[in-house]
Amino acid sequence: MASEDVHAGIETDFSRKMSYGDYLGLDQLLCTQRPLSGQHDEMLFIIIHQVQELWMKLMAHELALAMRCIAADDLPPAFKATARVSRIQRQLVEAWDVLTTMTPHDYLAFRGSLGSSSGFQSWQYRLLEIRMGAREPLYLKPHQHRPDIYAQLEEAFSAPSIYDDALRLLARRGLKLPEAVLERDLRQPHTPSAEVEAAWAEVYRNADEHFDLYELAEELVDLEDAFQTWRFRHLSVVERVIGSRPGTGGSAGVAYLRTVLGKRFFPELWSVRGKL
Repeated sequence: MASEDVHAGIETDFSRKMSYGDYLGLDQLLCTQRPLSGQHDEMLFIIIHQVQELWMKLMAHELALAMRCIAADDLPPAFKATARVSRIQRQLVEAWDVLTTMTPHDYLAFRGSLGSSSGFQSWQYRLLEIRMGAREPLYLKPHQHRPDIYAQLEEAFSAPSIYDDALRLLARRGLKLPEAVLERDLRQPHTPSAEVEAAWAEVYRNADEHFDLYELAEELVDLEDAFQTWRFRHLSVVERVIGSRPGTGGSAGVAYLRTVLGKRFFPELWSVRGKL
C-alpha cells in the first residue's frame, strides 16, 4: 500500500504526451552508433567521440554567449559562460581516461574502418579554436565540401575572437592599447604586444579599481588552462594507443598534437605573470 502511495500520480501513458525519450530525441540519438568492423571496442571509440562532439556543441554555445556579453560590457553572464566551458573541458579530459581502457591491439583491430576520417576534421573543434583566437586557413579546407559548415567557420574566422573582444573592452575602459592591435586584420593571428601586457599589468596591479576586468583576466586564464589540459590529455592518450604512427586522414598524429601544445591564445595573460 505504501509503495502504491509513493508512485501515485506518476505518468504511465505517453501515447499522446511527450515522454523523456521524445524530448531528448533518444530514438535518433541512439541509432547513430554504427560500428563498421564488428570489433567490440569500435563502439567505445564511436561513443567517446560522439560525446565529445556533443560537449563541444555546448562549449560553442556558451562561448558565443560569453563573447556577446563581453562585447556588450555585460561581464557577469560572460563569467558564468566561461566557467561552464572550463567545467565542460574537465568532462572531456575524463572522456580521454575512458578511452585509455582500449589497448593498441584493440584499436588496430578496427582502425581500417575509419578510412580517411580523422579528429583533425572536427569542425566544432575548429570553431572553438577560431573563437579562442586561432587563425590558420589550412584548418578550414577540409570543410570546403560542406558549404553550410564552411560558412560558419569563415564567419568566425573573420570576426573578433574572445580575446579581441576582451582587448576592445580594456580600451573602452580607458586602458592604453595600440591601434595596431585594436584595428588589426582579424583574419591574422594576434601578435604578442608589450603594450597589451602593460594594460593587463595595470589591471592586476590595481585589481580593486578594475575588479571585473581582473576577474575577466582570470576567467580567460582558466579557459586556456583547461583547453591546454584537454589538448595534453589528448596527446598522451593518442601516444598511448597508436604511438608515433601517422594519424588517419593524413594527419601527423602525435607530432601534430605536440606542436599545438606550445601555442597560446592569450599570450600576454601568461607573460604578465612574470612582470608583476
